[in-house]
Amino acid sequence: MYRIKIQDEKNRYELTELARMFLPADELKFSAEDGSFGDVQDGETLSGCFVVPGPEQMDRGAQKRALYEWLSEETGLKPDWGTLTGVRPLKLFRKLGGGEKAAEILQREYLVSPEKTELLLKTWETQQAMSFDRSGKAAGLYVGIPFCPTRCLYCSFTSNRFEQTAAEKYMLALKKEIEATAEIMQQKGLYAESIYIGGGTPTALPDDMFAEMVETVGDAFLRPETVEFTVECGRPDTINEYKLKALRKAGCGRISINPQTMKPKTLELIGRKHSPEQIVEAYRLARSCGIGIINMDLIAGLPEETASDLEDTLRIILDLSPENITVHTLAVKRGSRLIEAYKDYSYSQGKVVREMLGAASFMLKDAGYAPYYLYRQKQMAGNFENVGYCLPGTASIYNVRIMEEDQSILALGAGGVSKVYYSEEDRLERVANVSNYEIYIDRIDEMIERKEKGL
Repeated sequence: MYRIKIQDEKNRYELTELARMFLPADELKFSAEDGSFGDVQDGETLSGCFVVPGPEQMDRGAQKRALYEWLSEETGLKPDWGTLTGVRPLKLFRKLGGGEKAAEILQREYLVSPEKTELLLKTWETQQAMSFDRSGKAAGLYVGIPFCPTRCLYCSFTSNRFEQTAAEKYMLALKKEIEATAEIMQQKGLYAESIYIGGGTPTALPDDMFAEMVETVGDAFLRPETVEFTVECGRPDTINEYKLKALRKAGCGRISINPQTMKPKTLELIGRKHSPEQIVEAYRLARSCGIGIINMDLIAGLPEETASDLEDTLRIILDLSPENITVHTLAVKRGSRLIEAYKDYSYSQGKVVREMLGAASFMLKDAGYAPYYLYRQKQMAGNFENVGYCLPGTASIYNVRIMEEDQSILALGAGGVSKVYYSEEDRLERVANVSNYEIYIDRIDEMIERKEKGL
């Protein structure tokens, strides 16, 4: 057990989050606001104790560096992201002015590794070449379909097994929110710069229900100014020619087909009911139906996989030449079945995930892909990151802008959290829908009213 005394209450959250990058929660004890630790528990062995200097002695950055250096000495670990604990490190990179200057500051003051500062620099450079509507009239539009064929081992999202009657009721409520939101946007002079239908797995819906849904979304929000329309197709066993043609008819030009891995044993272990061959077949079918941009998601750190396994997966995917490839680091969240099976998984997988991400970065760069957006999550294996890579000119504006947090994102459906952006103050106001889809159905009028007030 390690005891850490925190004397700056304003910095408590960031300091505790930093410590948890080194050690599991059950190996850490933090002082209460009065500085006490309480009674020693039976069987508790004190491994080390550290007092974080207060604000009279150190500013917030120095406090975090001091704690980082002590924990690094105690554990032998040096987390690559240094003292950064936030989800969006590129926002800080941009605030620091971008370029080599920001990279140097991150290494010196935030202890970020040279490899991660180089990743931020390359991602920033890709985004610099993109153009966005900064007028305040452009919004991102997200529509959530909370149904999946099965629940994956690592999943903690708002997702439910598909059931016909429930889905029919949900789609009626969602259609009502779609139509109301389109009217609100028109009144406010907003348009959808990007449209993203996610989940869940939207293609888990039956053919006719899926086709009606994408047509409704396209009719309500697609405008001449709209830059992209993306649908998360996810699992290859939910994709067919009818749905792909319905997407094209509705105006969708981008989809995701998400292998996660091409290793059959791992697919079975994580609860996927499809084969690697079905992934390839779905990809080729999408191309034959005229889908112009395809993203494919991979996950580094899946149970029992090695760096060689990820390299094998990536070789197969690169042979297909999708425009976008997203390399996620497995995040072990509360609510997932994985955390029940592997208690300290995030801490035990750091070394192998570092190898995986290094190999993936090299292979993707060699194949002509550049990083274009990235973000981090809590409980990520090894405390690493998720990175989207793209071929030139194919980056997703939706993914970039939701990470930049510099425009309003309107989220529809159960679990959707709209974020209304106030440019003059550079801040966001959250307007949340309820997560439970049954409650969402019952309270759909309230969800619409929240949006009217929030906007």
